[in-house]
Amino acid sequence: MVGEEIDLKTSGLSQPKKKSLIKLSIAGLIILSGIAVYTTKNINTKQETIAPVAIKPSNIDVTALGRIEPLGEVIKLSPPPTQGGAKVASLLVKEGDRVEADRPIAILDNYDRLFAAVELAEQEVQVAAADLAIVKAGAKQGEINAQIASVKRLEAQLVTETRVQRATIDRLKAELANAEIEFQRNQRLAREGAISASNLDRFRLNLATAKERVTEAEANLNRINNTLNQEILQAKADLDRISEVRAVDVQKATAELNRAIASLAKAKADLQQAYVKSPIDGQILKIHAYPGEKISDDRGLVEIGQTQQMIVIAEVYETDISRVKIGQQATIKSQGGSFAETLQGTVSQIGLKIGKQDVLSTDPAADVDVRVVEVQILLDERSSRQVSGLTYAKVIANIDINNNNN
Repeated sequence: MVGEEIDLKTSGLSQPKKKSLIKLSIAGLIILSGIAVYTTKNINTKQETIAPVAIKPSNIDVTALGRIEPLGEVIKLSPPPTQGGAKVASLLVKEGDRVEADRPIAILDNYDRLFAAVELAEQEVQVAAADLAIVKAGAKQGEINAQIASVKRLEAQLVTETRVQRATIDRLKAELANAEIEFQRNQRLAREGAISASNLDRFRLNLATAKERVTEAEANLNRINNTLNQEILQAKADLDRISEVRAVDVQKATAELNRAIASLAKAKADLQQAYVKSPIDGQILKIHAYPGEKISDDRGLVEIGQTQQMIVIAEVYETDISRVKIGQQATIKSQGGSFAETLQGTVSQIGLKIGKQDVLSTDPAADVDVRVVEVQILLDERSSRQVSGLTYAKVIANIDINNNNN
């Protein structure tokens, strides 16, 4: 076909010119064929060069969300259970203060009553010691003096216990007045439909309870007066029937002294319950109750932590926990920008159970039901100082699984 086309197009040319044109056409075809072959080989070579090569994955560090805490966790300090419902009379610390173990944090409102009980117990010890001395003297006059001292002890006890009970009545009456005010105020609100009947019933119950407490306290006062007055009368009657001192009288006086000493020790121990003391060396992180306020059973009085050594509780995914070992180095960054520096720490403890994630990611699409293991990272001294005031700050921990101090 090509030859025919050339013949048609060159039929008007001379014979030498025809031969030259044919040679040029053939040479052009050969060149085009060579270019096509070269291009095809070059494409195949490039395809072989960019063919995918399998790459073995390298060890990737474990990353987890976490929170900053003091070593030993945060302690919610409350009064002893025997002081339930107590109010704060005096607060001895402020937020940020560092306290030593056994240092008083606050004084409760029952301090005066317990202090009066100690004074009474001390008087009883003195009286009992005097009774024993008189009995040992062996003279009738000594026994008479002891009985006189007994009468005086009972009279002093009557005065002291009456004073203490009247103070209790005054306090309960104040609570009753407050309950009446609360009930009347909420009764008006109930009539206006601002609160429900069940809420009003709760305030009515509080008022009734306050009244019962006042009635009970007044009954106790009458009982104290009647009992001690009868004992005083009996002691005065015994004073008239004093006889020769016997060995059993010495034993009895000794037992009375020992009992008085034991009562004094108990009164002093009870007085210590009026102090709320720190169980550890730490820092006051949060105060939940101030003077005049009742201490909540849930929140306690204050929160204390050992902020001189801070840790990170990192929540490592269940699928990654097998790669985490004690002694591995970790770097910690703030998730919310609460600090700018990068902290350094070491994995010091790995949890023994799997639970749900507690520290939530800021990613709205994150799985809140993911299963994690808590890993404790001990911060170094410099990092602890930097975040000692950032308890519960959210962080991102990066654990270097290729670096193990052990």
